[in-house]
Amino acid sequence: MFERLKQLVAQTSLQLTDQQLQQLVSYVQLLDKWNSAYNLTSVRDPQEMLVKHILDSIVVAPYLHGSQIIDVGTGPGLPGVPLAICCPDKSFTLLDSLGKRIRFLNQVKIQLKLNNIQPLQSRVEDHHPVAGYDSVVSRAFASMTDMVTWCQHLPSINGQFLAMKGAQVQEEIAALPDFVKVVDTIELHVPELVGQRYLVRLQRS
Repeated sequence: MFERLKQLVAQTSLQLTDQQLQQLVSYVQLLDKWNSAYNLTSVRDPQEMLVKHILDSIVVAPYLHGSQIIDVGTGPGLPGVPLAICCPDKSFTLLDSLGKRIRFLNQVKIQLKLNNIQPLQSRVEDHHPVAGYDSVVSRAFASMTDMVTWCQHLPSINGQFLAMKGAQVQEEIAALPDFVKVVDTIELHVPELVGQRYLVRLQRS
């Protein structure tokens, strides 16, 4: 699995150490181990997870804004855990409302020695940080309109929303409320992934 991941990452612009690659593999192994009991992801094959979860998450790393990041609706830690491994200089709050996912993420934090993640069990609307986040990231969380509406209290003044999206991105952009504007839409290249992937960066108008 390590060698396959190394080959996949080599097809991106990312430069990862062997230790980071090993952490990513260890995360997949933990996800696979806990999945049978906790049903954390519908992807059952660890080899498939490398592309559909790990690569699909880490390709966003070059586009993160600032150093304080929140991953809303993180589920089993996607994209937050892979991004935290790739960006050890940034801090990640992993927000989810389900206790079993947060228990899993606390285990990930301990076993992978990931001191830059903070799992947090809460609904988005109930989380009121002391200071806003530089980036509010979501992957498979909700429509973009729902995301910016539910999360509008989370970014700092210059903070950004980062929405990871598939092919229907233009329809969602057209439906956005007036209080946000699109900074840019980036087409992401995910090695071996079937289907289109985009990152939409938004800011308050």
